Amino acid sequence: MSRVLVPIAAGFEEIEAICIIDVLRRAGIEVIMGSLNETLLIKGANGITLQADRSIAGIAADDLDMIVLPGGWGGTNALAEDTAVQSLLKAMDAKGKNIGAICAAPYALYTAGVLKEGYTCYPSVEERIKVAGYQGDKSAVVQSGNVMTSRGPGTALYFGLEIVKKLLGDEAYADLRAGLLA
Repeated sequence: MSRVLVPIAAGFEEIEAICIIDVLRRAGIEVIMGSLNETLLIKGANGITLQADRSIAGIAADDLDMIVLPGGWGGTNALAEDTAVQSLLKAMDAKGKNIGAICAAPYALYTAGVLKEGYTCYPSVEERIKVAGYQGDKSAVVQSGNVMTSRGPGTALYFGLEIVKKLLGDEAYADLRAGLLA
């Protein structure tokens, strides 16, 4: 079974986190909602509180098939400043493992030095990212090497489905997409 870590930090974008986690779990992917510390109740940008499964402490790149970062400026800035998240992103990239980020979260990939040329993000976030190849609104999801990025809350369902395709293949993707009426 594929295993994905979704680190959740205060100020995360709820639609993105919940949609991605839901889609992946529907596909049978094990999803770990990880907090940046021992506090498991985390409040999102719009006042919705989620309970993380556990702290990310002790999770290693070898334990995962993918790490996916939800956006929201508060959460993104925390992910960009957290040494454990930044180290995990670097380790995942060094092993060629899958990395994903949506909305503002590609900024946290940029600070870790793992964002590839050819990416998308929420409009205006690219101004803080000094990597060439911003794709803008050309696609809801952009894949560049082992890094997958998406634009924002409205693209979260498609992003989740593309992650399913990446980890489980075309058939699982098509079946889930049909069931979701997407």
